[in-house]
Amino acid sequence: MSTPQFVINIDKEKCTLCKRCTIECSFGALKAERNKIVSESAKCVDCGRCVLSCPKQAITVNKNPLPIQTHAIWTEKIQRDIQREAETGSIIMVGTGTNLPYPVFFDHILIDACQVTNPSIDPLREPIELRTYLGKKPAKLQVKEEADKKFKVETELAPNLKLETPIMFAAMSYGAVSLEVHKALATAAKQLGTLMNSGEGGLHKELYPYGDNIIVQVASGRFGVNKTYLDTAAGIEIKIGQGAKPGIGGHLPGAKVTAEIAETRRIPEGTDALSPAPHHDIYSIEDLSQLVYALKEATEYKKPVFVKIAAVHNTAAIASGIARSGADVIVIDGFRGGTGAAPQVIRDNLGIPIEVAIASVDDTLREEKIRNEVSIVASGGIRSSADVAKIIALGADAVAIGTAALIAMGCTVCGQCYTGLCPWGLATQRPELRRRFSVTRGVGRLTNLVSVWSMELKEILGALGMNSIDSLKGNRERLRGIGLDSTALETLGIKPVGR
Repeated sequence: MSTPQFVINIDKEKCTLCKRCTIECSFGALKAERNKIVSESAKCVDCGRCVLSCPKQAITVNKNPLPIQTHAIWTEKIQRDIQREAETGSIIMVGTGTNLPYPVFFDHILIDACQVTNPSIDPLREPIELRTYLGKKPAKLQVKEEADKKFKVETELAPNLKLETPIMFAAMSYGAVSLEVHKALATAAKQLGTLMNSGEGGLHKELYPYGDNIIVQVASGRFGVNKTYLDTAAGIEIKIGQGAKPGIGGHLPGAKVTAEIAETRRIPEGTDALSPAPHHDIYSIEDLSQLVYALKEATEYKKPVFVKIAAVHNTAAIASGIARSGADVIVIDGFRGGTGAAPQVIRDNLGIPIEVAIASVDDTLREEKIRNEVSIVASGGIRSSADVAKIIALGADAVAIGTAALIAMGCTVCGQCYTGLCPWGLATQRPELRRRFSVTRGVGRLTNLVSVWSMELKEILGALGMNSIDSLKGNRERLRGIGLDSTALETLGIKPVGR
């Protein structure tokens, strides 16, 4: 029998038997019995809810080491995984992004500031532009001078989406997260002048008024896809892959498929929502092009079409094909991206970091002289405004944040999203847990986070002597690598520090 991963300790001298912890613990790890609080540590996931909610600070949760010899190869995690699989006979499911200590290239990239020859800019007193447009850009403009001496652009321009900041909210489906979370994301996106992504679960009717700030997904399961759904949105995204689980489809456990979600997704209540790994009408770039233009035709060519792929070893070649398929935006999701439910073995062992994927894609599209044909959005492990600046300098036009947005709203990254027992009311459909999440508070925290990151981006641009985010896009000359070998530097296309 495997030992509990965490141990709950209750200070009996501090505890007043208010039983608050037994109510707050959605995993059933705490119960009241015979005038005392009893802990069942095997059920604890270290979400922190009981610790933070205890009015007397009487509860602590500690990691429980295995009562066996430690080993450099057979680590505690590996031993626990083997024990769990042997006991259950089931694949280990996980939520959020990988927790393995892979190198983070962001942490080995520094931004090169300017001082004298190219003076810096004071962002508090001089305007710095963060506005970003997503969509195809013409290779050149045909301009005609009219009789009144004004100029008219004759080149037909593709539809573009305007972002007041290059930070969007990543795809999180209705079902994986609660309706309240979707409302908070949509409201915050509208207030910030940016976009949220509906994910593959369709769009609840209460979010239709926010359509101008929503990208809707067309995934392999086609959940909730209909003409109204497409017409409501600002843009449409074809989801091919996801960073946390490249090469496999989506999975929403049946326990999360309530009557409301079943109606939105157009599936039976209580059934697992499984989207297949491939789109069964897409087996080539030509097939993808047919779907791209079918969606454009269905929406009268008024909306840009995004294509989302997971960051893998041949991402650049895939992106090149997508750019030629007629798509307007490529979304690339790195292997540190989050998920509501995925096999642990997939999440932790497939895919590549977003930093190298973006650099590789930007290089390839520039070499093939088609970089203007698509915008690039990076997601999967964007943790700060510095990460935003670095990934834009590596070649992205904008970023999409998912886990960071959830953390801002209260997530403690316990990785139990797939259980539907989220104690913070985020990744759950249980009414009693959903009530714990305040939409108003969530909106406030999201707008605070993105506003602060935007201000910090202006500070970074000012230190670089730039007055526009456009000047940073693909400008790898302003990046330097520290502690990286020659292969990593070459792949990222940056110089080492001191050069």
